[in-house]
Amino acid sequence: MLFSLYKYLESIDFPGAGMFQYISFRSGMAVIFALLIATIFGKLIIRLLQRQQIGEVVRDLGLEGQYKKKGTPTMGGLIIILSILVPVLLFGKLDNVYIILMITTTVWLGLIGFLDDYIKVFKKNKEGLAGKFKVIGQVGLGLIVGLTLYFSDDVVVRMESPADASTREIKTEQVEQSPETKYVKAPITNVPFFKENRFNYNSLLWFLGDNASRWGWVIFVLAVIFITTAVSNGANITDGLDGLATGTSSIIGATLGILAYVSSNTIYADYLNIMYVPQSAELVVFMSAFIGATVGFLWYNSFPAQVFMGDTGSLTIGGIIAVFAILIRMELLIPILCGIFLVENLSVMIQVSYFKYTRKKYGEGRRIFKMSPLHHHYQLKGYSESKIVTRFWIVGIILAVLTIVTLKIR
Repeated sequence: MLFSLYKYLESIDFPGAGMFQYISFRSGMAVIFALLIATIFGKLIIRLLQRQQIGEVVRDLGLEGQYKKKGTPTMGGLIIILSILVPVLLFGKLDNVYIILMITTTVWLGLIGFLDDYIKVFKKNKEGLAGKFKVIGQVGLGLIVGLTLYFSDDVVVRMESPADASTREIKTEQVEQSPETKYVKAPITNVPFFKENRFNYNSLLWFLGDNASRWGWVIFVLAVIFITTAVSNGANITDGLDGLATGTSSIIGATLGILAYVSSNTIYADYLNIMYVPQSAELVVFMSAFIGATVGFLWYNSFPAQVFMGDTGSLTIGGIIAVFAILIRMELLIPILCGIFLVENLSVMIQVSYFKYTRKKYGEGRRIFKMSPLHHHYQLKGYSESKIVTRFWIVGIILAVLTIVTLKIR
């Protein structure tokens, strides 16, 4: 049963309570409420941040116009978090395991990001929270998500063939089963471009023979931790230009919303030959709120930005994207869908590695890019900030389309 708003309306015999049974209606309402909260209450939060003098701390990077951003309110990620949580609490099924995990992800990483911003702003420490503590927090979230997905009996996937030794069959009363259909617990995910697009994490322990399924949870949890940490940090690194991370995340969110819808619908899942994930339809409501929140925040974050999301927002949206993809068994599409985050991350890793290598070999460090992350490289090449952001959005749209196309390319 639905809790919160629907439960209350049903108790007072509200005529429109039946509409809340439909995912489409609740998702639409989640988008609308998130947009309203972000645009209306967002302005109030920005004024509050200004009164508290919670402004951006600017480091001298030698970039044109960077000092114009000094003092711009930061910690605007609070707007995004509020705009996500309120609609989800109103229109989502709060007893759904997937919704619980997504709310946990939002609050968990929001707190880590908030602590980082707090240290930067109020403690006047430009470095913020030590990197090791961020990683510990991300690993902790990965453990919670990974262990829940692996061991909770509420998390199952449908298999059209009998379960093998690496899976555990689950009887469920929520969906009908035919003799050929099995609902199993297994660390299985979709693989793009392959006809039989199934990958079992247990297969990575093939050398253990029959014991592979016994220890498969270790590999699965490690994968969840890695993906969550990588995407969260990728979003954090991408958040360097006005509207860049926000707009890119909106595009990614819309794509994940589509993937969640088809994964939760037996007809579309069969047609596209992807795994049907029972109870995952509620994730469409969550992602609708996410899209509304990021688009609404973009109203104030687009160039020239009136507010920055800070780590409060960037770590949170990255973690949400990562965990969401894992829940719908689409995490192997992340390198394509989150290509912007990936390239930004790689540009930093390549730059740092090459600098250290050349310094050791030649006595002085050399660079591949003018500056990393990649968006700063283009800034130093003379591109305007708005042009860079717009072109990154276009690339993000292309990657989103390619991600959806992979569902039929086998």
